[in-house]
Amino acid sequence: MFIKQLYTGCLSEAAYFIESKGEAAIIDPLRDIQAYLDLANERQVKIKYIFETHFHADFVSGHVDLSKATGAPIIYGPGTETKFPVQVAKDNESFQLGDLTIKVLHTPGHTLESSCYLLKDAEGKDYCIFTGDTLFVGDVGRPDLAQKGAELTMEDLAGMLYDSIHTKLFPLADDVIVYPAHGPGSACGKNLGPNTHSTIGEEKQNNYALKAATKDEFIKAVTTGIQAPPTYFPINAKINKEGYDSLENVMTKGLKGLTVDEFTKAMTEDTIILDTRNATVFTKGFVPGSINIGLEGRFAEWAGSLLPFTAPILLVTEPGKENESIIRLARVGFDKVQGYLAGSFDAWQKAGKQSDMIVDIEADELMMDIPHDNNLLVLDVRQPTEFADGHLENAQNLSLMEMTDPAELAMLDENKNMYVHCAGGYRSVIAASILKKEGFNNLRNVLGGWNKIKSNEKAKIVKETSILN
Repeated sequence: MFIKQLYTGCLSEAAYFIESKGEAAIIDPLRDIQAYLDLANERQVKIKYIFETHFHADFVSGHVDLSKATGAPIIYGPGTETKFPVQVAKDNESFQLGDLTIKVLHTPGHTLESSCYLLKDAEGKDYCIFTGDTLFVGDVGRPDLAQKGAELTMEDLAGMLYDSIHTKLFPLADDVIVYPAHGPGSACGKNLGPNTHSTIGEEKQNNYALKAATKDEFIKAVTTGIQAPPTYFPINAKINKEGYDSLENVMTKGLKGLTVDEFTKAMTEDTIILDTRNATVFTKGFVPGSINIGLEGRFAEWAGSLLPFTAPILLVTEPGKENESIIRLARVGFDKVQGYLAGSFDAWQKAGKQSDMIVDIEADELMMDIPHDNNLLVLDVRQPTEFADGHLENAQNLSLMEMTDPAELAMLDENKNMYVHCAGGYRSVIAASILKKEGFNNLRNVLGGWNKIKSNEKAKIVKETSILN
């Protein structure tokens, strides 16, 4: 028996490769399937099954492409309906993989088709369970993503999740290993723990949701404090249900190096110019109108949350990062990359084209400017909960996620000297690039963000205790 967790940190996503006696199964593959094919080739095994725990909302699965490449069937849990061929398993149905057995446990709640896959070893003993988004380390799946109008409420789904966990997972032995689909940072739960695997016993002891004494307490616990899901979640779920263009076609269309003249001609009013270079490099110079989302952060999540899926995209990347940029965009459903600027921003400068920039300042400089500039505005683009936990006196909070709303941007005074910051500096550059694109010019990006600001002895920090409580 061989089990490998293939974890992708920027998406907090875990896919799994299971092998026995020359046969392999893949659980919840990402859209870029080469890693699974390479592993199967390296270990000289045949991929026999592709198991999906549910319709993922936070990434586009590789199930369709992987099935075409291997001939392996795509297996979903009961009640699944798709627009491409799948095998819909029955509750408690078993699949043989070498001398291992994989048993389907239908666990609706996160979504209606959600299922876990219980792996039994060669002796028939329960060894581990792949829980998808039903059970995480320290958390459970959010129950607000699969509502059907007035037919099902979030509370209804939370009740289903309680029943699923207590009837299907609680009876398992404490030493059964839990392999979830996501780890810390994922928006598929409220507050996932720091690890990417656990055991049934550890979750019974430590998971807040599993410690609820009654069903009503469970429902209240898992539905309280859920933030709105990222805007791209329903788009990705629909793609996973209906199918998509092959990644090979997406890469062929996107991997076109464009000269400066070709790039310029392609810059229509609706085109998104996406610069994926590091934030500290971007601020020093960029193509006017560009939005920066650096590959060094949670790139795909922010792209999915902030960019329209219907618009064509032109890329400016660090040389050699074109392929990675397109793949990571495709992971969350972006298929309209039209090409990239050959030679990167250096080529743009050498051609004598107009450039733009964002001024970076240290937190110490901000502290010195605050008492002397009556026209100064500190714009804090962290989440409201982060803001409430501590912020500068008189700072204005507009979270990065809210910047897709024109009405929110219209409330900002473009005549202010705006000092933009987040927690560490990644989100603030994204925000500043959006503001620049919308015509805000008096901008300063605070390097190091709140982490640097709060340590300055001159910082007047306010905590919103009423929000926290």
